[in-house]
Amino acid sequence: MKKFIMAALGGAVAGVLLTTQIAGPLLAQEAKKSSSVYEQLDLFGDIFERIRSQYVEPVDEGKLIEAAINGMLTSLDPHSSYLPPKDFKDMRVQTSGEFGGLGIEVTQEEGFIKVVSPIDGTPAFNAGILAGDFITHVDGESVLGLTLDQAVDLMRGPVGSEIIVTVARKGRDEPFDVSIIRDTIKLTAAKARLEGKTVVLRVTTFNEQTYDNMEEGLKKAVADAGGMDKVNGFVLDLRNNPGGLLTQAISVSDAFLDKGEIVSTRGRNPQDSERFNAHKGDLADGKPIVVLINGGSASASEIVTGALQDHHRAVVVGTKSFGKGSVQTIVPLRGEGAMRLTTARYYTPSGRSIQSLGISPDIVVEQPKVDPNAVADTETEESAATRRRSEADLRGAITNDSMTEDEKRLLLEEQKKAEDAAKLRLDDYQMAYAIDILKGLSAIEPAN
Repeated sequence: MKKFIMAALGGAVAGVLLTTQIAGPLLAQEAKKSSSVYEQLDLFGDIFERIRSQYVEPVDEGKLIEAAINGMLTSLDPHSSYLPPKDFKDMRVQTSGEFGGLGIEVTQEEGFIKVVSPIDGTPAFNAGILAGDFITHVDGESVLGLTLDQAVDLMRGPVGSEIIVTVARKGRDEPFDVSIIRDTIKLTAAKARLEGKTVVLRVTTFNEQTYDNMEEGLKKAVADAGGMDKVNGFVLDLRNNPGGLLTQAISVSDAFLDKGEIVSTRGRNPQDSERFNAHKGDLADGKPIVVLINGGSASASEIVTGALQDHHRAVVVGTKSFGKGSVQTIVPLRGEGAMRLTTARYYTPSGRSIQSLGISPDIVVEQPKVDPNAVADTETEESAATRRRSEADLRGAITNDSMTEDEKRLLLEEQKKAEDAAKLRLDDYQMAYAIDILKGLSAIEPAN
């Protein structure tokens, strides 16, 4: 017992001595750091005063300070920035599901504005803007050297007004101009439809309406199909979905998971880490799910995809996602502005971060680029002499006597469905591939 006490006491004394030896240099180092910071702040004040009093033209002091704050934030990463009062108000309107603009989610890369994804049905989408496009000029003015917020301000304007954006696109030798008419963007965050026996859930963004829109659409589509027994599976289409609210990503993931972790976030301090788990209940009733993603699927989309993929709840089809694995916190500031600050990274249930890496699909399926003129020519050609003929086309062919009229009608209906599926492959090859997977899975399921 005495030895134990002595060992403990010796350890304590050694600790005191060690602390005494290094405390002096540490305190001096911290003091030096503080002194350096204050010197730099004094330098900032000197520069501000020199600009205010000696710049060739009078300056707006408020804007000058805002620019300095924004410069400090944007130097951290592409997603941190200062939101002036107007931009902060616009952001709150946007997350509520209705806003004015072009309908594109953008980020900044190498000084230019990169399109993360166009939003379905918006002016930018209808004008042919694609995920991965670079916007180099707005109404002839270069965006090089502008902050992301400044470039976005250039693209804003009255509803109904025209804007010309210059686009650089991979595979095109020269940049080209695109005319877009600004409009009020009203988002239905999630829609559902039936494709044969498959329910397709198209989720375009993660705003305050996403989960409610999806749940309502899913239940209606299942009812239209004649009940869950008539459904062979679900396609969750997250292509070109730029993300949005973390809370909504968690809710959508939870909708298809009975248990287990959905996502975890880890900040600079361990105590700021959070873990979010699923609750019992599956809107899809255990039916197979295919998730569709592409290079425009980012942030919240990747949280949902990663959760369903890691739990083996869904097959992920398409191309690699965008790779935004960070969480931004909006911090309101005095003067009705706010700052968007990257405060954490998120991790999928298996513990992987997809920051700058993206999520790789289980099955890689590219979306073929179809030339509409070529398709039209092919259809015309097939409808003429080169159209394939069958026995039924031959003059005088005998009839099939082994089928009743009802059986023939059902057969024709099945053939019509097959033809519609073939047409879908021309319109949306990735979607057709996803639906084919669900058809294959339902074909090998044992009968109950």
